[in-house]
Amino acid sequence: MTNRIRSGFVFGWLLLGVSAFAPRLSAQCCQTCYRLECQTVWEERQATCYKQVCETVVDSQEITRQVPVWETEMRENRYKVLRPVHETSMREERYTVQRPVSETVMRDTSYNVVRNVIETSEREETYIVQRPVCETAMRQEQFVVQRPVTETVMQPQVRTVMQPVTTCQTQLVDRGCFVNQVTCVPGVQTLPRLTWLPPTQVCDPQTGLVQFQRGGLAWQTGFTPSQQVVQRVWQPNVQAQQVSTVQYVPQQVTEQVPVQVCRMVAETQVRQVPVQVTRMVQEQQVRKVPVQTCRQVVERVPRQEAVQVCRMVTEEQVRQVPVTTCRMVEEERVEPYQVRVCKWVCEKQTVQVPRTVTRQVPVTYTYKVPRTVMVRVPVSG
Repeated sequence: MTNRIRSGFVFGWLLLGVSAFAPRLSAQCCQTCYRLECQTVWEERQATCYKQVCETVVDSQEITRQVPVWETEMRENRYKVLRPVHETSMREERYTVQRPVSETVMRDTSYNVVRNVIETSEREETYIVQRPVCETAMRQEQFVVQRPVTETVMQPQVRTVMQPVTTCQTQLVDRGCFVNQVTCVPGVQTLPRLTWLPPTQVCDPQTGLVQFQRGGLAWQTGFTPSQQVVQRVWQPNVQAQQVSTVQYVPQQVTEQVPVQVCRMVAETQVRQVPVQVTRMVQEQQVRKVPVQTCRQVVERVPRQEAVQVCRMVTEEQVRQVPVTTCRMVEEERVEPYQVRVCKWVCEKQTVQVPRTVTRQVPVTYTYKVPRTVMVRVPVSG
């Protein structure tokens, strides 16, 4: 079973190799031409520059500062207080009292009544009327008339004429021919086959480390020998020859041409124009206008009315009133209290003071430089 798998694997590799190298085998029969092309290759280069780096350095510094120390003290607060002393005594007070006395009195409450009396009369009114009066008058009017006058004038006219001009030009003609050229065709890669490889030391291109590779069977491909092929190549032979060319150059010719010119001459004429004028004439007229007059008549209406009148009678009375007198007596009092006193004490202390230091640090960077390389590219025929 293992031998079958191995044989199938080898057969598959053979098929892949034949399919991959079939186009190259068929290309051996054809002639391949190459042309040179310029390609740009970027090469990496390294450069070193310096940049500034800021670092913080801490320095020790001794300082002296004032520290508050709080202490408690007892103090006395002496102050005077006014104490009220109340005393009561009787005092005689005289006051006046208003006593109401009611009486009935007849009062005249007559009132006036105003009545409107309307009277109609006629009044003459004078007014002014504007009456239009139409009149016809003749007005003199001047106007300008444009009269055409025809004249014949000789006017220069420029026209363009194409004149033939013969010139000789130098023309390059390729009178080359085909030449036989021998070209070397490189060999074609053959089918892969199993070959015994001896043990060797291999250098890893990525890490640069040297590794030991054991010997064994491996698939390798070979190349057929190169061949000398004769090709027909065109060899150019550029020669110069004179060719005559006819060109038409424009030229301007001036001619005198008679032209009919019509110009307008202004003439002033006078005509009589009838004008209708309307003016307003004032007339005074009189008309009678009815006027209504409203007159007020006052009438007195008598009336007697009984009215209850209350009048106040003044009486003097006497009463005993208790009076309380308050007098203030001074007293001295003592009140103890605590007071916190702050005292400042000098104290020495060591602090850390930061300081910024700048230094130059080398930095390596990589940049690319373009380079032009000539590459041979096959030309498909």
